[in-house]
Amino acid sequence: MTHRDVSPATRRLAWIDAGAGVAGDMLLGALIDAGADLGRVRAAVDAVVSGAVALRTSTVTRAGLRALKLDVDVLEADSPHRHWSGLRDRLVAADLDAGVRERALAVFARLAEAEGRVHGIPAEDVHFHEVGSLDSIADVVGVCAALVDLGVEELLASPVAVGSGTVRAAHGTLPVPPPAVVELSRGWEVFAGGTGELATPTGMALVTTLAHGPVPLPRLVVEGSGAGAGTRDPAERANVVRVVVGRSVEGEVHEAVPGQDAVLLAATVDDLDPRVWPEVLRELLSAGALDAWLTPVLMKKGRPGHVLEVLAAPGCADALSAVVLRHTSTLGVRRSPVTRDVLDRAHRAVEVDGHAVRVKVGHRAGVVVQAMPEFEDVLVLARARGCAVQDALLVAHAAAVGAGLVPGAPWV
Repeated sequence: MTHRDVSPATRRLAWIDAGAGVAGDMLLGALIDAGADLGRVRAAVDAVVSGAVALRTSTVTRAGLRALKLDVDVLEADSPHRHWSGLRDRLVAADLDAGVRERALAVFARLAEAEGRVHGIPAEDVHFHEVGSLDSIADVVGVCAALVDLGVEELLASPVAVGSGTVRAAHGTLPVPPPAVVELSRGWEVFAGGTGELATPTGMALVTTLAHGPVPLPRLVVEGSGAGAGTRDPAERANVVRVVVGRSVEGEVHEAVPGQDAVLLAATVDDLDPRVWPEVLRELLSAGALDAWLTPVLMKKGRPGHVLEVLAAPGCADALSAVVLRHTSTLGVRRSPVTRDVLDRAHRAVEVDGHAVRVKVGHRAGVVVQAMPEFEDVLVLARARGCAVQDALLVAHAAAVGAGLVPGAPWV
């Protein structure tokens, strides 16, 4: 792929090495070890769950390497039914830096969507351990506060080791990687890396929501680094997450991140009940398709038909081809390699009448190119206001404009 992104000035970057796995407390420990102020991190966490947790740090060794261990001590009983909707309202109301709030809302929204998909319920109704527990709230808010305190303008990350085997969870014995981690890994390069659970849902949500990648260590002028330790100390590897912080090299050309190349799957069908097509598209998107769509065509002998096309990451092509063969009447699937020129993407949350509405932002070279409110959040807003969806969409657009999320604006 030939996409090139030349930055007009140096930016402060941080790169996460998740080659031994990632968990929220490990990433937070690494950022504090790299120089983030623990007091400011504590203040941000207290703004959301005041008096409910305490953060402790200690220096440990993992496979002979020094690292910082971050412990979250829960000081009060955590409610087992802390719903995502209630947590979102708490984050919106908290006295937080806007950058911390926006990042935390985006991470928890992604985590709730993944848990909801895994358990077959709407994200609004999610009240599972990883979304609601106090230690997860401390990890997510703490990481977001640490990134702001370090002045990180762009976060990058490596492929993630996710582990293998089984693990005990609130819902019983689960395979490793757990279903939520797999869901959160869509579009990201992962590998086993060892036995046991190496990546938690919270850690995976932080990486895949806040970072670009997966990429190797980029060219940069190193200004600091940190290592955050996990609880276990296996002999075969250092159980740490590393973070390298520095400045990009002025005028440096960044090649597109791996994974932007894709495979286009296609099948032409003229004998499928048209009522089945919406379910086919849903199955493909659920199975990890980057996109899927239908085009009506006129086939041989004048028969009306459809061309089904599926955009897939290379590693997902086999699985998605199997979905097409299973759920349609086609006898074969065509494949062709494609290259995509894509914008960097992120979410920022804006507040409308006390409700958080995520805005999907496409940006390049530090400039906003596109900004669009997430339609699912707009639907929730419309129901809450008792207004038409188009009116809620206009209000959400206005809030985005008010927050400076407009084409041509600087992206920070």
